[in-house]
Amino acid sequence: QVQLVESGGGSVQPGESLRLSCGAAGIIFSSTTMAWYRQAPGKQRESVASISSTGTTVYTDSVKGRFTISRDNAKNTVFLQMNSLQPEDTAVYYCRAFTSYGRTFWGQGTQVTVSS
Repeated sequence: QVQLVESGGGSVQPGESLRLSCGAAGIIFSSTTMAWYRQAPGKQRESVASISSTGTTVYTDSVKGRFTISRDNAKNTVFLQMNSLQPEDTAVYYCRAFTSYGRTFWGQGTQVTVSS
């Protein structure tokens, strides 16, 4: 059974930081591309960042220079370090796994709220 469990969300003020974590079970993590998505109220879910099994990273333009995705294969965990958070970053953040055998899995999401 595949499980992706996000943590680290919360409420912060503009300019502050948060670090999201996503622990994975039931997949061969080291060969899996991992990604973070977010969905703001009334908007479509969008890709935020991804990291391949070889460590190649991709970011959406709005978070470049502020967010960093990383992974720890020994702990089956992917991280999203979010700095200089802005109100427009407010969303539910989801972890997604793209396995080497063509399956995709989602976590349950964690809320990030940025407000003064």
